Amino acid sequence: MSFTDDLWRWTGPIRAAIDELPFVRALADGTLPRERFDYYMGQDALYLGQYARALAGAAALADDPAELVFWAEGARDSIVVERALHAQYVDVGSGAEPSPTCRAYTSFLLAQSARGEYGVLAAAVLPCFWIYQDVGARLIATAGDLALHPYGDWIGTYADPAFAEQTLRVRGIVDRLAGQGDESLRGRMAAAYEQASRYEWMFWDAAWRMEGWPGPVRVSRAGR
Repeated sequence: MSFTDDLWRWTGPIRAAIDELPFVRALADGTLPRERFDYYMGQDALYLGQYARALAGAAALADDPAELVFWAEGARDSIVVERALHAQYVDVGSGAEPSPTCRAYTSFLLAQSARGEYGVLAAAVLPCFWIYQDVGARLIATAGDLALHPYGDWIGTYADPAFAEQTLRVRGIVDRLAGQGDESLRGRMAAAYEQASRYEWMFWDAAWRMEGWPGPVRVSRAGR
């Protein structure tokens, strides 16, 4: 059994909890209110802009030329998707900003990048690939006729084999780095993977609650 197989088994309770979230269940059966879907997509756009920076950080740390190219292309693709989602779902004039969960998740990923441990960063970004693909596969399996589903076009994007291929590639990188490292490194990689998996749960949950920042008003500095 590989290192990533162990991670997958170890974090099974987190994935099971994701499957039971109201947002995921309502998305699957088509009863998700549109405003919650739009909130999720807007936060996803804000997330991807920072996630691309984490992938660029992985490219900078990569010790293999092919992996450098893989991460750099992933960063580029994330920016392309972010721009498209931002144009469709984020009202710039409204002062839209990352939710507390979105900011915490991206700050965690960028912190791993700044620490400069390639294996730990690779493990930290793996849940975004793997859990996204896993949830998507089950959405496709349970959503029924996508032509009749209110979110069928979006769910259908999960059928792209590129999702599975990219996930396998990241798993391979994580397994290689774990195999070359010592127990201490593998422990840090496992901890980063677990924390990112928890943030995945939090991101879906925040979308259902349409999470905002606490406090009566949003304060802006003069001239901004």
